[in-house]
Amino acid sequence: MASIIVQDLTFAYPNSYDNIFENVSFTIDTNWKLGFIGRNGRGKTTFLNLLMDKYKYSGKIISQTKFEYFPYTIKNPEQNSYEIAGEVKPEIVENYEEWKLEREVSLLDMDVDILKRQFNTLSKGEQTRIMLAILFANDTDFLLIDEPTNHLDSKTRAVVANYLNTKKGFILVSHDRLFVDTCVDHILSINKANIEIQKGNFSSWLENKRRQDSFELRENERLLDDIKRLEQSAKQSARFAQQSEAGKFRDTSQSDNRVDKGFVGKRAAKIMKRSTLAQSRKEQAIREKSKLLKNIEVAEDLKMNPLEYRGNNLVSANNLQIVYDDQEIFDPMSFTIEKGDIIHLKGDNGSGKSSIIKLILGKDIDYKGDLHIGSNLKISYVSQDTTGLKGNLSVFAQENGIDETLFKSILSKLDFDKIQFEKDIETFSEGQKKKVLIAKSLCEEAHLYLWDEPLNYIDILSRVQIEDAILEYAPTMLFVEHDELFAENVATKTVEIENETIKTKEQSSEKSDEKESEIDLKDITQDEPEEDLQEYTQKKNS
Repeated sequence: MASIIVQDLTFAYPNSYDNIFENVSFTIDTNWKLGFIGRNGRGKTTFLNLLMDKYKYSGKIISQTKFEYFPYTIKNPEQNSYEIAGEVKPEIVENYEEWKLEREVSLLDMDVDILKRQFNTLSKGEQTRIMLAILFANDTDFLLIDEPTNHLDSKTRAVVANYLNTKKGFILVSHDRLFVDTCVDHILSINKANIEIQKGNFSSWLENKRRQDSFELRENERLLDDIKRLEQSAKQSARFAQQSEAGKFRDTSQSDNRVDKGFVGKRAAKIMKRSTLAQSRKEQAIREKSKLLKNIEVAEDLKMNPLEYRGNNLVSANNLQIVYDDQEIFDPMSFTIEKGDIIHLKGDNGSGKSSIIKLILGKDIDYKGDLHIGSNLKISYVSQDTTGLKGNLSVFAQENGIDETLFKSILSKLDFDKIQFEKDIETFSEGQKKKVLIAKSLCEEAHLYLWDEPLNYIDILSRVQIEDAILEYAPTMLFVEHDELFAENVATKTVEIENETIKTKEQSSEKSDEKESEIDLKDITQDEPEEDLQEYTQKKNS
């Protein structure tokens, strides 16, 4: 067993507005399976880079451990995976240990022959698993695994989660709640005011977090009541003391009563002392109160602006086929998006999900069959791609015709500091960029919301906020998302593209009384990444 000791770590990027870390200290056991969580932009990837000694910092990171980072930068993707493994980890080839790589590939539910294929011909999900196999082929290092799930479909996520559960000695950054729960035994959390480590998985951490927040809120209320009572007591004692002190000097010549000025003086001093003590207790209560609530994550409610469509059917498809390179991606399929539907479009990587969304948007996608889009239909779209985002938020809001005040208010609720509003979007983390696209969509009035993998890189607490907004405002929506818990919570229907069938499941609001219909598919291309599908001229066969 070895340790990684972090002492008084402080770091800020050059010319940055603020510190990412400030006097942070904690210790990590290198046998742990550590889940690393925190809001977007708080420094998870930055901390991994600090462990890799990529940036200068103040404080100390004490470790005899060698670190290895995922994902790798692949310099020659035209090579096969054996050759890439030899470049990334030369010891595998030098020590004739290719069998270790083959073992890990098998454990990740792939045929070892995939290693002979050119790397850039693999789907992104396959590339991810190949890189994980290379990562674990030599288990002497402490592994830093940064966002492995972003290009994995639901089935592959389950495979990778179970795979990681058999390993140890890593830090995992992931925002998928079920994924993290499956494969970690400790949580490292970047909070608003500190960094802390707890034993357990995400669910146990979240329960402890809620209990701590609840305790602090109750304690805060108690201290506020104490401060108010002590303020009143101090004022009353001071008033009594002043009256008693004044009583020592009243004219008593016209009275038969004799005033013991010594007694009055002692009583005034006693009352003044009591007042001073009450003030001291009030100040102590204020100090105790100031220690509370600093780590409470306030997940404010988000709003949506769905429009009421005059008809019932917004989109209907009959015998629809996406065509790519003169080949139908699937057999004819039929579906309808009705008012109030929240449809989870589900399927393996490369099965055509993004192409269906782009087709509904009116993009140049070649297809066969009938597709009817409701007239005057207003659509709000969230792309899975954040490339090309640049400029400041004010310009972005103006270019996209959305209310700047509302836009920034939503971003604030999604944990953007005001200082972020002055920065260029290009400097944002991937999660922050995705929040920009989601906030834009939440600002837009729309009959139909089309969201393509909206939660990639989005932190867990923000996922819950977005989930709650969809449940509250019940927009008509078609979305692609591999976070199974999110999809299960919000979807009223599921249209699933599988190897052999497309299944449509009707779900009641209570997620019961499911109806299923199946349509056979053939020749589904799984190995082609969806984002590589070319866009063709729209055409409609009657």
